[in-house]
Amino acid sequence: MLGRGGPPASADAELFRLRFPDEPFSLLERHGHVPLPPYIEHVDTADDALRYQSVFAARPGAVAAPTAALHFDDAVLSELAARGIGRTAVTLHVGAGTFQPVRGENLTEHRMHREWFEVPAAAAAAIEQTRAAGGRVVAVGTTSLRALESAIDPASGSVRAGARETELFIVPGFRFRVVELLVTNFHLPKSTLMMLVSAFAGHAHVMAVYRHAIAQRYRFFSYGDAMLLERAAEAAGG
Repeated sequence: MLGRGGPPASADAELFRLRFPDEPFSLLERHGHVPLPPYIEHVDTADDALRYQSVFAARPGAVAAPTAALHFDDAVLSELAARGIGRTAVTLHVGAGTFQPVRGENLTEHRMHREWFEVPAAAAAAIEQTRAAGGRVVAVGTTSLRALESAIDPASGSVRAGARETELFIVPGFRFRVVELLVTNFHLPKSTLMMLVSAFAGHAHVMAVYRHAIAQRYRFFSYGDAMLLERAAEAAGG
């Protein structure tokens, strides 16, 4: 794909940097379509623009909806608040690297594409207050988890506020410092997200959960079922 004014500026692995004749988000609004996953075969409609959007969405930038968030609506959020469960928001713009399969046998050779994230000061403060009070931090989706674990100050172990990019690739053996519970959908084999949940909850436990899900015909993919995973003891960092 070429922007006006000449050839593409450069290529970065399987991604390309493009020049556009106008502000990209304006072009997307005029000419774009809802980025439905390939297994949803109908042409996108106005209903898809509403359904394939998270109740938490605030700023454009992600290439796909963080699918765990699709299980929440205003009624669910109100019920959680009524039960005394606090809520704060972080941002991670899902990038194409999230969907790239791991093709090599050596995990150390796989490189995640950079993804932009932001942890507002209010969110960092709320998380640290929860941790200090003995509460548990629940991440809604792997994107939120990656943002929080990427925001850790190595020296203090606290969550740092600010906006940065992350290339964090979470595989078994990773030590989680912040998130203790994870709401997430069922992911595809050989995906970086399958490796993340295996690192978080333990490979044997996750495989048992998936065998149950397949036997009971749970729905996978973006509009599929969700699960609540607890961090395995061996996955906790210092």
